[in-house]
Parts: sequence; structure tokens; C-alpha cells
Amino acid sequence: QVQLVESGGGLVQPGGSLRLSCAASGRTISGYATGWFRQAPGKEREFVAAISWDGGSTYYVDSVKGRFTISRDNAKNTVILQMNSLKPEDTAVYYCASDRQSYRAVRTTAAAFGYWGQGTQVTVSS
Repeated sequence: QVQLVESGGGLVQPGGSLRLSCAASGRTISGYATGWFRQAPGKEREFVAAISWDGGSTYYVDSVKGRFTISRDNAKNTVILQMNSLKPEDTAVYYCASDRQSYRAVRTTAAAFGYWGQGTQVTVSS
């Protein structure tokens, strides 16, 4: 059974940083396109970042470019979202998602990802 578990969320002040981790069990996370989405109150779920199955390509929504970095740590079977210079508008529940099929190109819609974590709350507030 494939499981994805996010960790690292919490409360941070504007301008601060958080590091989110997505840990996979039951399957390697390498070999599968993996992404992060977020959903703020009253808003639709939004694509944030994704990384190709081999780590060679990354993708970001414009609003986080230059502030967020997605990466792989294959030794720990995790995908990381490093979030710097956080803003109040980054407040949301953040979800990790991974493709069901190996070696497939990244897509940035929620429907493209078959496995989802439970979400972790990120709150940016003074």
C-alpha cells in the first residue's frame, strides 16, 4: 500500500522559512513525478511545485518562484519543499502528491496525481 505523509508544517512569521517533507512508504518516491499543492480557505486547490521523476526538472507557480525550492532526497525516500521568505498569502494546507505511473512527465493539475498525503497546515502570521 502506497502512503504519502507530509511533515514540517506549522506557524511562522512573515519572512521566515519552513521545510516540508513528503515521505513515501510502500514504494520509492524516486521514479515518479511528485508535486506539492496547497489550498487556502475559500480557494481552490492550487499547484505549487513539482519535480520530475528523475529530479532533472522542476516547476513552480509564479507566485513562489525564487522563494520555494522542490528537491529530492532519495536516500530518505522523500521530496522536500523548502519555503523561504514566506508571506501571509502562503497560508494554506499543503499536500504532497505523486504519480501512480513511473517515468511519466510532470503535469501540474491535481487530477494528474494519483497518490495524496493528508496535508499539513502552514500558517504565516505575525
